[in-house]
Amino acid sequence: MFLRTLMTALAVAAALAMVPAGAQIAKRPGWVVKPTPHSYATLVKRIEAAAKAHKIGIVTRASASRGAAAVLGRTIPGNMVIGLYHPRFAVAMLEASIAAGIEAPIRLYVTENQDGTATLAYKTPSHVFAPYMAEGGEKLTKLAGELDALFAALSAEAAEK
Repeated sequence: MFLRTLMTALAVAAALAMVPAGAQIAKRPGWVVKPTPHSYATLVKRIEAAAKAHKIGIVTRASASRGAAAVLGRTIPGNMVIGLYHPRFAVAMLEASIAAGIEAPIRLYVTENQDGTATLAYKTPSHVFAPYMAEGGEKLTKLAGELDALFAALSAEAAEK
């Protein structure tokens, strides 16, 4: 387990070393990118509060910045992936498509900017589940729409001034 964690941290650190300092996340199809006025730590706390308010659980966290500090003794800009989901969504998703289960939880990506602010980005649930729509049909389409609305509201609340 330690070796896997170390290898993951090294791979993330190597990838981040290739990214110019202060690089921003570019908008791309299926993504929502929200620059915010908040610091990295404040934005993470605001996401936690918004998740609680919207009754969706934080089920995973992965932080390249924490890993780089703990394993490599290196400081890099704040970087965290936060996975959000709830059993009510998991059941509906799996009833529609077992294969779509690989995509849960839906992830938010928090990055620290060079100016001390942070950006919140995520792939929309409908984009994440698009490869499974033929299999999942109306049930998965409905779930993706519900999750799109929830993630839009949650991210707006976390990112607002």
